[in-house]
Amino acid sequence: MTAADDLAMRRALELAAEAAAASEIPVGAVVLDPVGRIVAEGRNTREATNDPTGHAEVEALRRAATSVGSWNLEGHTLVVTLEPCIMCAGAILQARVGRVIFGAWDDKAGAAGSMYDVLRDRRLPYRAEVIGGIEADAATALLRTFFEHRR
Repeated sequence: MTAADDLAMRRALELAAEAAAASEIPVGAVVLDPVGRIVAEGRNTREATNDPTGHAEVEALRRAATSVGSWNLEGHTLVVTLEPCIMCAGAILQARVGRVIFGAWDDKAGAAGSMYDVLRDRRLPYRAEVIGGIEADAATALLRTFFEHRR
């Protein structure tokens, strides 16, 4: 973990809080370029857009590809507050993101080591380095608070 990774996770947590304030599941994501600069960010937008792909990771990857001018994000890092789901893991691999850092583990739908391990599956032609559990308490608290208020 680098100082840039830590800053990116703090920004992702801010984005997750913004998502919660907008009645979205609180997940935020940031994409760093190979030298650690933020090139894009995103947060969940599913409710506002009625788009099932409106996950923070997908939003951030789309913006990063536009910013970089290529779908190929090899050498980039995705920092996200919640373990990516299967859809997002697929998008991460399609974009060739080299490293994924996430906060809270998702025991119900996670695809980076808890339920599935899509990001490191040796049967696939591309894999990503995965670092999980970073700022997990803060990310989990955002999610817990959000869902407690919805019940």
